[in-house]
Amino acid sequence: MDIKTHRRPNLTNISDYEQYAGAETVDRVSAKAETLTGLHVAHVNSTYYGGGVAELLSSLTLLMNAAGIKVGWRVLQGSPDFFSITKKMHNALQGADINLSDLKVNIYEDIIFENVVRNHLDHDIVIIHDPQPLAMINHYKKQGPWIWRCHIDLSNPNPDVWKYLKGFIETYDATILSIPEYRKKLDVPQMFFMPAINPFNIKNKEMSEAEIDERLDYYHIPTDLPLVVQISRFDRWKDPEGVIEAFKIARKEVDTTLVLLGDVATDDPDGERVYQSLLDQREERIVILSKEDTSLVNALQRKAAVVLQKSIREGFGLTVTEAMWKGTPVIGGNAGGIRHQIADGVNGFLVSSIDEASQRMVELLKDGKLRKRIGEQGRETVKTDFLLIRLLEQYLDLFSAFECDYKLDMSRLVEQ
Repeated sequence: MDIKTHRRPNLTNISDYEQYAGAETVDRVSAKAETLTGLHVAHVNSTYYGGGVAELLSSLTLLMNAAGIKVGWRVLQGSPDFFSITKKMHNALQGADINLSDLKVNIYEDIIFENVVRNHLDHDIVIIHDPQPLAMINHYKKQGPWIWRCHIDLSNPNPDVWKYLKGFIETYDATILSIPEYRKKLDVPQMFFMPAINPFNIKNKEMSEAEIDERLDYYHIPTDLPLVVQISRFDRWKDPEGVIEAFKIARKEVDTTLVLLGDVATDDPDGERVYQSLLDQREERIVILSKEDTSLVNALQRKAAVVLQKSIREGFGLTVTEAMWKGTPVIGGNAGGIRHQIADGVNGFLVSSIDEASQRMVELLKDGKLRKRIGEQGRETVKTDFLLIRLLEQYLDLFSAFECDYKLDMSRLVEQ
């Protein structure tokens, strides 16, 4: 078949958000972006896909470019040993134990240097995401401010890894954390930007019933009973085992099907092990899938009667916001950034145990009016607080607040 494409793809622009954020917000953000036209910015993280950071950057970098800022996105290249070590660092920042040996440190710093050689970061502003590329700053002569954006729950970091990484962090000109509870004792200005979603991308745009059914049929996901769904990386912090146990308790009272959908990011060597460890739990009413299919994510979040994100640690759960945007009630772990997304009993439910999760599951599955009320409140919360235009404005304000010596004029930063 001869396929000819003459269509010119279009980027989502600030003006596209007017239907959700209103003309006043669009005009204000557009004016701020205009003052920064031509600014050269680089984002650096550890993977192009898998997990919330890659999801966020895929949309944020495009919106920044559409707004007139020259924005690039760089990704680390590394060996399996490197990503095994950085995953351990990631877990340690969330409180896990780590043996931070000289060998681990040397491997980490050697691979960082190799990436420095490959990446010429002479941008006006550089934004480094999470611990994986953190040490890159040691090898550059800065042309402008460097910002460390940490998406991880820092409420109780391992002391050894924190002491080591803090030495790099304090060479930055600013840090961005997700919520104030993660504030640390640092000689660096700290700001708090909660992540946000792109309502126009494949994962979040509207889908017809036919499109939803096609995706679910393709993967042989049964829809004859209400669906309970958790979508996240296969990670112990997401507590997939607890989700399965809570589901098994709940189905004693109500017939339902559980779907666990995840992916294995290139920077997460533990993901495949976690996924494999769950497969023995599969049965007719427990579907466990590892797939890269954003349309399937969208379809499941829309079809589900209940979405869970039963995390034990969570810097911020984008999957919570995604499901709330679709008007689906969410049960979230009472942890980290999820507490800032869900007001318990108002626009979702927070749970701290397997029993609480199963009880809320049963309550929602049995009460259609409750599902509708919670779902509507959830969507309104996202519309007000968690769309990407809000996050873009926070970055624009931050960029504008840097003085010529890379110092921040904090008085110019106002909370959105």
